[in-house]
Amino acid sequence: MAKPPTIIIVPGWRGSGPGHWQSLWAECLPRARRIVQDDWMSPSRRAWVEALAQQILEVPGPVVVAAHSLGCIATSHLPAQAAARIQGALLVAPADPERRAVLSDFAPVPSHRLPYASVVVGSSNDPYCPVRLAGAYARAWGSTFVRLQDAGHINVESGHGDWPLGLALLQSLMSASVSSASSAKVAAMDQQRWHRGIFEVSCRDGATPLSGPRASLMAKGAGRLKVQ
Repeated sequence: MAKPPTIIIVPGWRGSGPGHWQSLWAECLPRARRIVQDDWMSPSRRAWVEALAQQILEVPGPVVVAAHSLGCIATSHLPAQAAARIQGALLVAPADPERRAVLSDFAPVPSHRLPYASVVVGSSNDPYCPVRLAGAYARAWGSTFVRLQDAGHINVESGHGDWPLGLALLQSLMSASVSSASSAKVAAMDQQRWHRGIFEVSCRDGATPLSGPRASLMAKGAGRLKVQ
């Protein structure tokens, strides 16, 4: 049996504080590792990408990335050797580095197809990245695009602490037995699993596993949802 992938959690600018879904996942999910950057406030593309690549290459076996905001852009900048180790990536609320001078070192954002299955999650009212740009990232990267309605930056401030929908999407990437270049197949599988309501994530330390129908995930996950 194939070894389950390691989850690499990649926070964005200023990190992800207590109560953020990334912080909760780092505490809850087995085989999860969280990236720690030397400078969260004045990010350097070279330093951030090198730290992420080093973490990926140190892990035995495949990895699944769970990135937020600027962490998504850092993931897209990974060199080929590190990218080849990724089985899938959940890229949530990707940042627009051209909107803030402090993030400009990450521009331009790569526009080539990612060599692994990926899901981009955007929000109709994200203050840091217009949803059309998030959709453009998804098209360029060959990702499945999930559009949330009025979900802000999909962080604590927008009410996304314990985020079951995100866990469901992460699980779909972890269990996908498709080639790294088959994003279309992943999209079809996600649609089928989503409608059957069979997503499940187990947490360590006695936490309650996530399971349940689509309606339950929708109620907790952020209202109306569109998968493209």
